[in-house]
Amino acid sequence: MDSITTKIDSAWDNKNLLTENDYIVAVNQVIEMVDKGEVRVAEPSIGEWRINDWVKKAIIMYFIVRKMETVEVGMFEFHDKIPLKHDYAGLDVRVVPHAVARYGSYISPGVILMPSYVNIGAYVGSGTMVDTWATVGSCAQIGNDVHLSGGVGIGGVLEPIQASPVIIGDNCFIGSRSIVVEGVHVGNEAVLGANVVITQSTRIIDVSGSSPVEYKGVVPPRSVVIPGTTTKEFPAGKYQVPCALIIGTRKETTDKKTSLNDALRDYNVSV
Repeated sequence: MDSITTKIDSAWDNKNLLTENDYIVAVNQVIEMVDKGEVRVAEPSIGEWRINDWVKKAIIMYFIVRKMETVEVGMFEFHDKIPLKHDYAGLDVRVVPHAVARYGSYISPGVILMPSYVNIGAYVGSGTMVDTWATVGSCAQIGNDVHLSGGVGIGGVLEPIQASPVIIGDNCFIGSRSIVVEGVHVGNEAVLGANVVITQSTRIIDVSGSSPVEYKGVVPPRSVVIPGTTTKEFPAGKYQVPCALIIGTRKETTDKKTSLNDALRDYNVSV
């Protein structure tokens, strides 16, 4: 592994090395390991997440060493550099037409892919449902037993190399048409209501107590979140801008696979 990481770092600093077979092989080896789940772009490490920059470098350089090719599947034609995953039966993954997962993404056993898209570098944990027209962006890390509802957009990231990917913890429920981007970390067992949009600049406000508590870039574990607005002053006046409101925490009695409506019912909220 040390030899591979050294070659990746050297080729990143001097792209001319990517014409040499040893460095091309190293890049291909890393992508194969990512595809098998043997290495990850980001991984939990003693209470926090560690970003493996060298893996992201290899993914970017994979685009350089790959050649464009045309692939025909029946009446469909594709023209791209990255092949698709295959052997889903062997991987114990259910894939509903027209779900697409790129080679270099890891899809764990027990995952269900409805018509959806999973990009290179992503990690999808076991038991997770990627529902219809949901997208899992490059390098995004999705935990176990997560439900990404219809139309959810999980943002991707490759550059800058130091940038963190979006991380969705275990047993989360991400409501329909929600968007989570720019390296936001959603803690374990959190519930996001429909249409929640969270970026690094989004104000995440816990309004469940006597006074508001604000977060940015992080949704605490077991939070129940709905879309809201907050007042922002501009030169032309005061206007409402989107925010995310934490209205409480998921109850211990709420089953981890419950529907979104059930999870919000305790708070008399329907979104």
